[in-house]
Amino acid sequence: MAITPEFGSLIPTQTTQALATNYLQWNNNGGAAGIPDNFADFAQQYLPEVYEAEVERYGNRTLNGFLRMVGAEMPMSSDQVIWSEQNRLHISYDGVEQTSTGTTSVIEVNPAATAGVQNVISVNDTVVVLDPAGLEAKGIVTASTLGAAGTITVQPFAGTSLTTQGFALTGLKVFVYGSDYSKGTSLEAGGPGNSAARNSINPVMTQFVNSPIIIRDQFVVSGSDTAQIGWVNVATEDGTDGYLWYLKAASETKLRFDDYLEMAMVEGELNQVTATQLTQPGTQGLFAAIADRGNIETGFTAANGLAEFDNILKNLDSQGAIEENMLFNNRQTSLDFDDMLAGLSAGANGGVAYGLFENSSDMALNLGFTGFRRGSYDFYKTDWKYLNDASTRGAIDGVSSIEGVMVPAGTSTVYDQILGTNIRRPFLHVRYRASQTDDRRMKQWVTGSVGGAQSSTLDAMEINFLSERCLITQGANNFVLFKGI
Repeated sequence: MAITPEFGSLIPTQTTQALATNYLQWNNNGGAAGIPDNFADFAQQYLPEVYEAEVERYGNRTLNGFLRMVGAEMPMSSDQVIWSEQNRLHISYDGVEQTSTGTTSVIEVNPAATAGVQNVISVNDTVVVLDPAGLEAKGIVTASTLGAAGTITVQPFAGTSLTTQGFALTGLKVFVYGSDYSKGTSLEAGGPGNSAARNSINPVMTQFVNSPIIIRDQFVVSGSDTAQIGWVNVATEDGTDGYLWYLKAASETKLRFDDYLEMAMVEGELNQVTATQLTQPGTQGLFAAIADRGNIETGFTAANGLAEFDNILKNLDSQGAIEENMLFNNRQTSLDFDDMLAGLSAGANGGVAYGLFENSSDMALNLGFTGFRRGSYDFYKTDWKYLNDASTRGAIDGVSSIEGVMVPAGTSTVYDQILGTNIRRPFLHVRYRASQTDDRRMKQWVTGSVGGAQSSTLDAMEINFLSERCLITQGANNFVLFKGI
């Protein structure tokens, strides 16, 4: 008589071996009609050993925190943020050219016809002319044509023309260091034999503008799924805990949105597309602002680190010379800085002599630096997770388009168009839309008919996220963007 196995039973065998008929399977579809897949075996009284917690193989997966370290957040009530920044105090022109090479030299101040560049050098101004090869000559201006196509005639004090002294015809630099007038002259007359009046220089307001963008996200779960109990204990970075799987999805949507709030401020670009194709204005993020108005260092390596870094310092000297700066780097650039500094710290016998307790043999060897001072500048170095994470800018092949950024510490003084006064602001800060009726810094609301919401007949819960904000990068000339390519 044949034995017909009932649902959930095992078929015995005469040999000791594992067969598809005598052990429990997760993929066994052997149930009766209408029984779901995997249920025939899983419904047995012998349950598997189930780990109820997920393995956190990626650690803390969130990326935000950079702007909290270096900036601030402030409300705004307009579609644009407008601020003005100081121009340089002294009169200087780069890229000038000689157009006449007689005893006196006629110099074209704006040969490239750059928009907004005006000649404001007056007759009797004393100037220094610099050559790309390192030559210099001083002289006095004997004639001047003001305006965008202006020229100056310089009489070198050496008595010979600039070309006789070996100056190139192009690529010169000229700046004013004072003036020299004869006795009994007036500014209106300019001096004996000169009809040009003294030019009155009015400072030009340099304005910058940025626009906020609206960032949105949403999570939707049906009413049935909110009541479905799982066997995996949900645990996420924000402390969410429980056996409802939708809690994990909702929590991760919120964490991802928090990251977007910072990533959009870092990566944002202004919209250059015509209005018929794309109506959103876009916003200028950190990387775009530095590329547009700041300094770019390409291919920084430990091999030529110190000499290359000193060139950065020389450039900082020509800008705002902010004493304290913060370096946020990816892993390779951080190691390049460590190697650069380690090469300067070798002991008398060639051993390493830096770090904890001078790295004695009884202590762990410290091969990293968190800060250093070079010249008159202090630098504080840290890794930036955003540049290392494989899901963002972390490069698998070791080459990254952006390898780090140097941000000045402290605040800057700017003229606020709304307040009509000079105010102090962090170099980096976020402006978000807010008023007495609505605060759009970080909005979160629930709609539907599930999870406490009673706003519609939808048998689901919709969790909505919204923010409207932009990043203000003031004094971008003090920032440095480290690029690999």
